[in-house]
Amino acid sequence: MSHLLLLGAGFSRNWGGWLASEAFEYLLGCPEISRNPHLQAVLWRNQPTGGFENALAQIQASWKRDPANNQDHLVGLQNAVARMFNDMNKGYFNIVNFEFQQSKQMMVRTFLTKFNAIFTLNQDLLLERHYFNDMCLLSEGKWNTAELPGMNPLPDDENDLLNSNLWAQRKWMPVASTEFRVNPRSQPFFKLHGSSNWQESHGGPMLIMGGNKVNEIDHSPILSWYQQQFEEYLSHSDTRLMVIGYGFRDVHINQLIIRAVKNCGLRMFIIAPEGGDLARTVNPTHGAPIRSGTDLETIFESSLIGASRRPLREIFGNDMIEHSKVQRFFRDD
Repeated sequence: MSHLLLLGAGFSRNWGGWLASEAFEYLLGCPEISRNPHLQAVLWRNQPTGGFENALAQIQASWKRDPANNQDHLVGLQNAVARMFNDMNKGYFNIVNFEFQQSKQMMVRTFLTKFNAIFTLNQDLLLERHYFNDMCLLSEGKWNTAELPGMNPLPDDENDLLNSNLWAQRKWMPVASTEFRVNPRSQPFFKLHGSSNWQESHGGPMLIMGGNKVNEIDHSPILSWYQQQFEEYLSHSDTRLMVIGYGFRDVHINQLIIRAVKNCGLRMFIIAPEGGDLARTVNPTHGAPIRSGTDLETIFESSLIGASRRPLREIFGNDMIEHSKVQRFFRDD
């Protein structure tokens, strides 16, 4: 049986990371935004219907139509988003104890080593800072190391000797597409939307945001391959997917999951405040006088093998009852 993990912003929230609504509130305080009335107006206009990513999509579309009059707006919002990731990552770097308690069997890192592959929509560096460098010690021989398939750290003469194993303090760049592969003795970590410390060959950041993610992914060989890997892993028979902190709002991700449930019998376990009600709460007609069902609700009903509404601080803290329920995900029955 194959066990996969998909992470969203709600995962990092357990260590202080910002959700989309909180990112909106952070951005309002950035000088790039506070000094630009147009960006302020765009953020507020999109706040109820998609937050800062919808605002970024609108600015991107305006720039494509009229680059001359929108260049400053686009650069300003992109710089504010980069500032947000820098501040969030600084906070992660200063976390002294990543674990919520010290029993090896209750550690989050021990839990993470159990997955055949980890996929994430997050672009922060939480796990690079607190998981990758010593995860092999907790895997009991299952893994030699973790890896970002198809990515290599850039050489850094100043830090090479001191920080050669510190994933989060390096810049990363894709290798040639002919070298894309997964090492069978390494736990693969696929960052489906790029990362705040990744850069393109031309030096620009590799972050997929805004309203045209599919097109941006299609233009990135490494992220297109990651998308293919996600689909391939999901399509294997006898596969289970645990989803932590993802709100099922990215259509291209949902489509792959729905297809795998319908065609391959994928089973799922959800960890989110909404628990098994998550698909209903993200239904656009939820609460409307006339309500219609969605494919997402249908596959939840046919594929869900459990859910937890409790935060990871409780599950991996002292809540032995809920921890036991989550661990059932790995049983063969």
